[in-house]
Amino acid sequence: MNLRTINEPTSCPTCDSILELVKDQLFCRNTGCEAKSSKMVEHFAKTLKIKGLGPKTIEKLSLNSISDIYSVSESKINNEIGKRVGAKLLQQIELSKSVDASQLLPAFSIPLIGKTASKKIFSKITNFNEITTSSCTKAGLGPKSCTNLLNWYHTEFLDNLEYLPFSFRAKVQEQQTAESIGKSVCITGKLNDFKNRTLAKEHLESLGFTVTSSVTKMTDYLVNEEGRKSSKDTKAESYGIPILTIKEILRTHKL
Repeated sequence: MNLRTINEPTSCPTCDSILELVKDQLFCRNTGCEAKSSKMVEHFAKTLKIKGLGPKTIEKLSLNSISDIYSVSESKINNEIGKRVGAKLLQQIELSKSVDASQLLPAFSIPLIGKTASKKIFSKITNFNEITTSSCTKAGLGPKSCTNLLNWYHTEFLDNLEYLPFSFRAKVQEQQTAESIGKSVCITGKLNDFKNRTLAKEHLESLGFTVTSSVTKMTDYLVNEEGRKSSKDTKAESYGIPILTIKEILRTHKL
């Protein structure tokens, strides 16, 4: 059997920048690299659920930065993807401007700053301008997460992104409600009013409930709207935990 020698690439195939080897992986560190920029735009659009702004449309509209999404002209959109589809895309872009700060932060492709980290930091602050070393520490972010977030804030955000059409504010009322519930919920089976458990979990957590994947003595409610008895039902009954629908739980807490 003939063995072929594979030569490790030394430069980025898109921008020709020198690649950096980190833990057996090669990275292009050029922030202006087109391939890297288009992926960041794609991630941003996907995170904010801007329907119609996928990889092909991003390429057609030559969107190389997040700012481009909000500065691209209506005429260019209509010329490239048509008036009917273009009108829908413009509507989606407009809707994205009202997104909550806690949902917006993970869209910026900051290493180690995803939905969980964003939720933590916005449990302590109400807007982007309150991102500090102190607030990151109070939120329980790790050292690397803190460093990445603060570096991004003081360079990318303040230099290029704070003029984007967002309020950069979190919904204070939801945070206050979230701190007042203090009840643990476990969900089993299919649901009546949510397509899946993930959506139900996000809704309950936004109201201040803690949603767990298993039933323990610390669980306050088990949600079972399917009517089919499961092992979680048996466990909940043994602990004397109420088995309710989500509507019944919310009604109990007058939500």
